Amino acid sequence: MLRAAWRSLLGRRLRLLTSTLAIVLGVAFVAGTLIFTDTLDRSFTSIFDSSVGDVVVEPTGAATSGSDRTTLTVPAAVVADLAALPGAARADGRASGSGVFVVGANGRVVGGQGAPGIWRNDSTAPAAGGVEPLQVLRGRSPRGEQEVAIDTATARRAGYALGDRVRLVSVGERALLTPTLVGLADFPDGGSLNGASVALFDTATTQRLFLEDREVFTSVWVTARPGVSQDELRTQVARVLPDGLTAQTGEKAAAASASGLLEAISFLTVFLLVFAGIALVVGSFLIVNTFSMLVAQRSRELALLRALGASRGQVTRSVLFEALVVGLLGSTVGLGLGVLLALGIQALFSRLGLDLSSQALVIEARTPLAALAVGVLVTVVAAYLPARRSARIAPVAALRDDVAMPESALRLRGWAGLLLVLAGAALGAVGLLAAVSQPGYWVGVGALLAILGVAAASPVLARPFLRVVVSAYTRGFGTVGRLAGENALRNPRRTAATASALMIGLTLVTTMSVAGSSAGASVDRTVARSFLGDVVVSNAIGQPFSAEVADRVEGVAGVGSVTRLRTAESRTADGRAFLTAADPRTLPDVLRLDLLAGSLSDLRGDTLLVGEEKAREDGLAVGDEVTFRFPSGPRELRVVGIHDAAVAGYLTTLQVLREGGYPPEDSALLVAVAPGADAAAVKTGIEDVTADLPILTVKDQVEYAAEQREPIDRLVLMIYALLGLALVIAVLGVVNTLGLSVVERTREIGLLRAIGVDRRQLRRMIGLESVAIAVLGALLGLGLGLVFGLALMQSLRDEGLEVTRVPWWSLAGYLLAAVVIGLVAAVLPARRAARLDVLDAVSRE
Repeated sequence: MLRAAWRSLLGRRLRLLTSTLAIVLGVAFVAGTLIFTDTLDRSFTSIFDSSVGDVVVEPTGAATSGSDRTTLTVPAAVVADLAALPGAARADGRASGSGVFVVGANGRVVGGQGAPGIWRNDSTAPAAGGVEPLQVLRGRSPRGEQEVAIDTATARRAGYALGDRVRLVSVGERALLTPTLVGLADFPDGGSLNGASVALFDTATTQRLFLEDREVFTSVWVTARPGVSQDELRTQVARVLPDGLTAQTGEKAAAASASGLLEAISFLTVFLLVFAGIALVVGSFLIVNTFSMLVAQRSRELALLRALGASRGQVTRSVLFEALVVGLLGSTVGLGLGVLLALGIQALFSRLGLDLSSQALVIEARTPLAALAVGVLVTVVAAYLPARRSARIAPVAALRDDVAMPESALRLRGWAGLLLVLAGAALGAVGLLAAVSQPGYWVGVGALLAILGVAAASPVLARPFLRVVVSAYTRGFGTVGRLAGENALRNPRRTAATASALMIGLTLVTTMSVAGSSAGASVDRTVARSFLGDVVVSNAIGQPFSAEVADRVEGVAGVGSVTRLRTAESRTADGRAFLTAADPRTLPDVLRLDLLAGSLSDLRGDTLLVGEEKAREDGLAVGDEVTFRFPSGPRELRVVGIHDAAVAGYLTTLQVLREGGYPPEDSALLVAVAPGADAAAVKTGIEDVTADLPILTVKDQVEYAAEQREPIDRLVLMIYALLGLALVIAVLGVVNTLGLSVVERTREIGLLRAIGVDRRQLRRMIGLESVAIAVLGALLGLGLGLVFGLALMQSLRDEGLEVTRVPWWSLAGYLLAAVVIGLVAAVLPARRAARLDVLDAVSRE
């Protein structure tokens, strides 16, 4: 039997090629995802490992508040005391922060959304554990205010070389610097800044520009002598530290710095693995369909084996052996393709500001093991059902030409599919309507069951549609159209299985279209309803900017009021917390702030307003107190109102953040035009006074709404790009089904040619059959996607996404695209059918 299985496999190399491709693509997505996420994790970990010494001394508040934006510093006199410790080899003062951005030769700021622009003194202090930190590797270290070194990746993106004048934009009082580039910095052992930029100055210049000309540092690195552990050195350091300073081992400091960010980006791993799973599910439909057709075509061969004495188990094992070989081959090739896919994902995310180009790909041992396990397992499981079904057919029955799936099996699949759909609907209803933890998981599992249910019942659902197709094709295309429709109707299980692969891809695309369109409409509505101002000034790359900008804007003719919005990250007993601060006197001029409880006039001193959703989550009411850990120390703020405005959950005053140790940097300015003034002229005036600051954007209400929609649109486009893989696999499924169908119907095609059907008519027949399959999948996908999209938006209404919008034109475009997919998928099978030799085809058994 093993020899027969090998001969069967080698004799059908072309037929198995497409199913192997499905496994290749599915495994490639899993392998590429694992490689990229491991690379991402290594990149961030290496950054934090190289950004700490053996022992790190910081202001107490900076170490416990959860924010690196603080005005607290370490006196320079401490450095000499720490260097004199018996376990210390050296101590180095470090001065660093964010807020300096490189402007490229094209006049645009280098960096992505949210990527920081870091300033730092050029220090030779070694990092913990012998890790090489970022340092000048080409050129020399900067000296004086007119010299700077920047990281190599930023210099490349900005178009600068050694000796060029570099344009730097700062959020401090010195808004624009143009020093000479004298050095290029990088990680000696390799690594990436992940889209951030770094500007290095000498220590005196750093203190003069960013630390108010004081002899202070933001931290001190203490390097241990050989044989002294980090814990021993930390104990020595802690004994001599004055009040207000704290010491951490480098290991703990790096872990604390990395944990929050790695937790924040962990959704990327889940996000990508979800799409890997989608690719595998779609590929599984193709594998099941392929092996079902191959086994059906081999029914005579298997029947002869049974007649010659082979048992059911031997027949099943021979088919599974073929599947095992295909799985191993597909998984091996898929692993190699996964490396290329990881590079593609890396390039995709670099366009969004997460630049990992200088970080080498990381391939952990688990990646090839997972790829092989997943690929082989999916293939063997997909082949088991048709193998078992074929083995159960009696040898005499299999020798006939009319072997088909019994009607009772179709009805059984229909009922099973209905039960799965009902179970999915029940789980979705629990997630949407019941007070359960993690409702998204309930809805997600419910959606998966519904998709599987529709896929299982699709042969039953396909029959009425295909009967309509037969009637429509007959009227529109005559005999050729009728033959095409009846070919699709002849085996509804195979037709529906092929359509199901396309259905899954279009279900997800449709769901995301509804969600993206609705989210954009919700943003527009929120801005129109809540934003009363006329102009918004914000940072183009999502970072805070100097308070000096607001002073400039207030001097523009026609400006009525300027409301500064500042944001800060802190910690509460429940974890990380984000605050927004504003001046309560001017806030009503630019923001509709409806209070559900309390009064805006009470917002003064140590008080705050809480958003309605946040108050409900934390059980807060007017009069309650919340303790925040600010850089200056713990501080209790009393709740004086509950609001429903489109701002952060916690809203406090500028004074609270200033006294809490946060720098005076604004996140956005909301400008109200004075009565009678021309809003367009005021906007032009604001653009003029901020023209030397390319990090800033000046927008009216419409432009502001478009800016808020941009991240949503970018995310949706990225999802479309990833879903494209599932659609590619689905198209391969249509091509494979039609190709195998041509092989299966070789004799029938020969008879059609013999009675007068020409090649053009034959190609049209196969093309129409392909369009019927594609349209069936599109209709099922559009229907499911519409239901899921509406349910998803209903579940997110409490998150502020109150508008549900169905993009009907986009859905019509998807249906038209399905017709095109059907026509394109039919090209190769139709050409092969048209080229068959008539006499040879008629003589086939």
